[in-house]
Amino acid sequence: MSQSQVAYLVFDVEAIADGDLISRVRYPGENLSAGEALAKYQEEQIEATGSNFIPATFMLPISVAVAKLSADYRLQDLTVLDAPEFRPHVITGKFWQGWRHYGQPTFVTFNGRGYDLPVLELAAYRYGITLPEWFNVEARSFDQSRNRYNTTAHIDLMDLFSNFGAARMTGGLNLLANLIGKPGKTGIDGSKVQEMYDTGQVDEINDYCRCDVLDTYFVFLRSRVLTGHLSLDEEQEIVTAAYRYLEREAEKNESKAYQHYLEHWGDWEPPEE
Repeated sequence: MSQSQVAYLVFDVEAIADGDLISRVRYPGENLSAGEALAKYQEEQIEATGSNFIPATFMLPISVAVAKLSADYRLQDLTVLDAPEFRPHVITGKFWQGWRHYGQPTFVTFNGRGYDLPVLELAAYRYGITLPEWFNVEARSFDQSRNRYNTTAHIDLMDLFSNFGAARMTGGLNLLANLIGKPGKTGIDGSKVQEMYDTGQVDEINDYCRCDVLDTYFVFLRSRVLTGHLSLDEEQEIVTAAYRYLEREAEKNESKAYQHYLEHWGDWEPPEE
């Protein structure tokens, strides 16, 4: 696969809390273990917000799934990084190395600007990875890769559908996937990742991450119809080709994710005349 063939990288990140960092930063002098610090912070978050969500600044990536797309939006490949070890520092290095290797394709995410990319940016900072092409802060504002309106560098579908925060995208990726017949959330969501990791369910986390990338991909395709980059017939033909890809991957039995996704697959039905 040549670099010129990859135009988009659709990706998703699953992460776990760095309990040692939480202990040092939030509870200095209390001598809390990593587990104790995390539990205390989660309790505080539940009391304050109703959720045990830990901010991205305290998170480590333990699963990154990436789909490579051609310029005509066709799915070429979907992989998870650093399998089967799933080491945060290796995942981070491979992610940014891959982006460079393929000629800095456009990132496609759902809420990647608010979560996934900050996790990977801070991980690069932590591990001493140089990213001048991404942190091109001396370029003109609208040419900077991290500029929220630079859709050549990054298409965040939550920004697209919320008009960059002007409206609430209630229901999120799950809703958008369901609107076009795709599985969406099927029993697992990001709030369960920490517990799954702690109980050794790393493969299941990566399967979930693959499915999130597939949902993001199909929502991206429909967004291209919305923006006039694809006709509806073109989109449906690409969706069919992607379905065939998933069938082939499911037959290899390398990951349960593809079979699971196909079992929950639904075709989009146009409204009756």
